[in-house]
Parts: sequence; structure tokens; C-alpha cells
Amino acid sequence: MSKVNLGFGLMRLPQLSAEPTDIDYEQLNKMVDTFLEAGFDYFDTSWAYHNGESEAAIKKCLTDRYPRERYRLASKLPTFAITEESQVEEIFVQQLTRCGVEYFDYYLLHNVNEIRYNQVIKQTHMFDYLKKWKKEGKIRHIAISYHDCADVLDKILAEHPEVEAVQIALNYIDWNAYFVQAKACYEVIRRHGRQVIIMEPVKGGMLADAPQEAKMLMKAENPDASIASWALRYAAGLEGVLTVLSGMSDLGQMRDNISCMRNFRPLNEQEKEILQQAARIYRESGPVKTADFTAYEAIAPKGVSAAAILDCYNSCMLQPVPTFGAEHNYFGSEKARHRLHKDDLCIPGEVILEDGTDATELVHQAEAFLNENCFFQPEV
Repeated sequence: MSKVNLGFGLMRLPQLSAEPTDIDYEQLNKMVDTFLEAGFDYFDTSWAYHNGESEAAIKKCLTDRYPRERYRLASKLPTFAITEESQVEEIFVQQLTRCGVEYFDYYLLHNVNEIRYNQVIKQTHMFDYLKKWKKEGKIRHIAISYHDCADVLDKILAEHPEVEAVQIALNYIDWNAYFVQAKACYEVIRRHGRQVIIMEPVKGGMLADAPQEAKMLMKAENPDASIASWALRYAAGLEGVLTVLSGMSDLGQMRDNISCMRNFRPLNEQEKEILQQAARIYRESGPVKTADFTAYEAIAPKGVSAAAILDCYNSCMLQPVPTFGAEHNYFGSEKARHRLHKDDLCIPGEVILEDGTDATELVHQAEAFLNENCFFQPEV
């Protein structure tokens, strides 16, 4: 039994209303205190979280209340909000001020993908700025937050040895997902000898509950463990992990996460098998009603397969907020890689499987949903 590093992800803070900026500061103060008292110290925020209020919240609840040596703080440069090089340093300076610190322990380029890497990051010399700020002592470690395929990540890490850590979405549902490619991305990071920062271990809350069949399997094996703890243990058991970020939204979630991670126990082989079964059950409970999308793989008239679209759609619809799934980042990147614009269809015609099944309506419905809710559609 040993403690592994739980990170406090500040993207889903407690709120007093549906307005993202209406943060419950009283509860957040208690959560920060509880987190630090348990021996954890890694906080992860961003320019964009809570419509810009997450950084201000961390100043009010953490950096104004505790000495700098008590915590590690990570924030991110919003690559998606920058159009001119002059904005790069301007935003960074504002972030230091908003967070109330003189340096960030980890500073990441936020939401890196192939198109943004080539069109924005290179042109505004963001990596040069990161190296300068590190030399000046304004950041301690250079990292990126990544949402794209493994091949592109391999290229970026080869070109930028200064990157010390990569933050990726990773959980037992996304391990072999067509778009997220958690396993392949994890293996690329480890092959390059960089540290792994895991986000979305509980997949936006989806893995905090489970379909009844999966829940019965988990409870039969370990009646006292929460459903979310299985997902955290899956992520934390991997090698090379700097921290596992959990977007804890209330004190109860935090206490459950701390209990699991303070007395960490890796999954045994039986538990790993149960999670494989759980992943299948989750997928089969989605609108596509299958965990096997191979029958759709050959249908890719524009380069993006119907299998990837259905897997992505199915996963989004299983999450507590389907329109806020991480998959929406990957769908836009994948379309752009194939030179498709936002209004272009990946699968414009009929979808007839080899066995004669007409899946046209299902595939078109899935793509329409993803198009409508895509976070960012890079220009091609």
C-alpha cells in the first residue's frame, strides 16, 4: 500500500448555480484544505476553465491562503485563443497575476493538436517562450495538454525534447478508443521518456457510476469500493505517471478520491478482467448498442471511418453532459487532418454494412451530433 499522486483538477469546481463563474468558495476552501491535509499538493487550472474564473478562484482559495512551498500549481496557455504572437507573453503575465504566483511549477500548452501545432504554436513561437520563461524561473517544467492521435504526438515530442510531461485523457473506456487512442498516446510518451499527466480518469463523471450489470461485478469483488475508485486505480497503476487529475466537484467526491489514492492498491489480474467486462457493458448500454465497431471500419469515403464516428458518439452519449465530452476535441482534429471543413460530412451517403444492414440513419445522426457540438474546428 502506497500513496500515489492525486491531482486536483480545477475544471469542475463546486458551483452555487448553473453559471460557471458562480463558484462555491466556502466549499472550495474546505476542499483545498482537505486536499493539502491529506498530503497531496498538485493543482491544475487553465486560462479557460469556468469561463476564466478558475485561475482567480485558485488565488482566492489556495495561493492567498498558503505559503508557496505547500503546493505545486499548473496552468495552461490557451493555444486556441491566440492569433498573434504578442498575445503569448501578454496572457502568460496575466495568468501569473490572476493566480497570485511568481512562477508555475508546470506550464502547459493547452489543447495541442496537429493543425494548431502547425498553424499557431509554430508561427507564434510558443515553445521558444516556454524555454525563455523556464530560464527566467517563471516556470519550472514545460508540458503540453494533448488531444490528437499518437502519430502526431510522436512527431511533436521528437521535435521538442524540452517537453518534460504530456497530459492526456486516459481511462479504461478510452484505452483503445478510435479517436482518443489513450494506450497508443501513453506508449509514445513513455517511449520518449517523458512523464504522463492523466486527465479524465473518471471520464467527466461517467465512470463514477456504472450500468447495473457492471456495478454488480465490481461490488461482488469489492463491496466497499466506490465505482469511481476503480477508474482511479486503473489510471494510477500505470508506470511513469506524474499525477492523476480528478475534477472533483464537491467535498464528498474529494474524500472518496483521497481514500482511494492515499492508500493506493494497484489492480490485480481479476480486477483488470472485471474492468474489461465493464468497458464492454458500458459501450453496449449506449445508443449504438455494441462494443464492437469493426463492421463499420471499412466505411470511410472521406478518410474518417464510420466506426470512429459511432464509437465517439456512443461514448459522448454515455457521459453526464454529452455535449462536453473530451471526444469533441478529437473529432474536429480528425476532420481537419483529412482536409474537411466544419460543414463537410465524413459519411455523406448511404451506410450499408457487408451483411446488408442499413446503418445510414444511425451514422448520420451520430455525425450530426458531433458536428453540432465540436469544440473547435481548425481551419484547413
